[in-house]
Amino acid sequence: MKVYEFKGFPNPQRVRIALAEKGLMGRVDFIHVDVPKGEQRKPEFLKKNPAGAVPVLELDDGTTIAECTAITEYVDGLVGPRTLTGETPVERATIHMMQRRAEAWVLDAVGAYFHNATAGLGPQLEKDQNPQWGEKQRERALEGMRYFDEVLSTKPFVAGQTFTMADITLLAGLGFARFAGIEVSPNYQNLLTWEARVAARPSVAA
Repeated sequence: MKVYEFKGFPNPQRVRIALAEKGLMGRVDFIHVDVPKGEQRKPEFLKKNPAGAVPVLELDDGTTIAECTAITEYVDGLVGPRTLTGETPVERATIHMMQRRAEAWVLDAVGAYFHNATAGLGPQLEKDQNPQWGEKQRERALEGMRYFDEVLSTKPFVAGQTFTMADITLLAGLGFARFAGIEVSPNYQNLLTWEARVAARPSVAA
């Protein structure tokens, strides 16, 4: 398998954590895509992912899978029980619900702020910025953090009792937020305690 990525970006980080959780890092070749230079928008890459975004998983038969949730679904089913995406209908539904909230209310909101209300990836790539929209998304990200602080006041992980892809998404979102200049309030002790505990997992530390 190959993963096309820009190491350190939040979405490639999500896939790396998922692969590490499943013990699959040794089965993957990581291919660097220079996103700040626009390599993801070149025709040869757009054939792999028309959205022009990383990461992309390419299987040995040439099949390509984009979107972090889809990639995680695939790798979670390769070995062992489905620890990241759930086994039962209730587990799967709950995990997908919470993962989507973590994505939309934190990670994507931070991304919209970063690309619209800051210098983002630079003038060559950020051609259609909307600063007002970006600031509204910053507010949404802060509200998302407040929500997850409440969620984590009653359970050890975002979707319940075990670490799942919802936790991976939220962790990446918080890291992205700090990179973009959005700090997590020190009042959100449940969220910060969870973050420290999850960051200590071998898959994350690696």
